[in-house]
Amino acid sequence: MAMAGSEFKLTDTQGKQHKLSDYRGKWVLVNYWATWCPPCLEEIPDLNALYDKRKDVMLIGVVMDYSDMAKVNRYVDDMLMSYPIVEGRPEVIAQIGSAEVLPSSYLYDPAGRLVKTKRGLVTRQYIEQLIDTKPAKP
Repeated sequence: MAMAGSEFKLTDTQGKQHKLSDYRGKWVLVNYWATWCPPCLEEIPDLNALYDKRKDVMLIGVVMDYSDMAKVNRYVDDMLMSYPIVEGRPEVIAQIGSAEVLPSSYLYDPAGRLVKTKRGLVTRQYIEQLIDTKPAKP
């Protein structure tokens, strides 16, 4: 299980590396999802809006339980997902945490501490309430 404040290193489908320490000063949301998962589908527009509108939030989507990356890429395009997508490999789960429930979201504060793990659907409003009620401590 990943420890709070531990570094993660993830490489997205475009080959770009994302390290938790790269985003110090921002909230970081890691969201596990799958193309066949209705609540995942439901939360994507909210996650897109959160990523596009909030400059203090970094969002990384981790696609789980897929057979064909080309299908995933088409889905990402169809859903207009603007945030980076990472393949849900065992080394990702080892760094972030369990993916037994989809969707699952992990929220890190601007200091890089894991402050919330949420199993099931999240909304932009839910994430913004968490962010706006937890003042960022250096």
